[in-house]
Amino acid sequence: MASNVPVVKQIAWISILPQMVVLGLILTVCYLAGFTNPVFPAFGGYLLLGYVLRAVVASDQRKGMQLVKKHDYAGAIPFFESSYKFFTNNPWVDKYRYVTLLNSSAMDYREMALCNIAFCYSQIGDGLKARAYYKQVLKVYPNNGLAQTALRMMESVEKAVE
Repeated sequence: MASNVPVVKQIAWISILPQMVVLGLILTVCYLAGFTNPVFPAFGGYLLLGYVLRAVVASDQRKGMQLVKKHDYAGAIPFFESSYKFFTNNPWVDKYRYVTLLNSSAMDYREMALCNIAFCYSQIGDGLKARAYYKQVLKVYPNNGLAQTALRMMESVEKAVE
């Protein structure tokens, strides 16, 4: 079932290099463990490791996204706030997410959390809070296209209403 909630995922292609190193390490461990064909268990282990890391470390972000896909925007906000707090308190996890979470996203988790909070507020009709969060995104991440576009759209709707 396809979701009709827009999801934007920008890839940081440079992240492939450290992820290939992790895959190489897993491949080496499988080879040293005596697997006759270590490629399949290494890829399986890599995929499993990535899933577990994102499910455990970024669990609040994932729970928030699941609620957004169910259109429970108000319920998703506390999870995104918790995710933002976690990655603010543990900036190294976010900074090195290519290895710590095996995540190729160009957007860090703090940035995603703020954008998601703003989006949720816009969906429940709280434009003032949505605008405040989008502005907060731009203070820290001035090149964030999602926040720039959302604020321009909000401004154009206000002009159309006037």
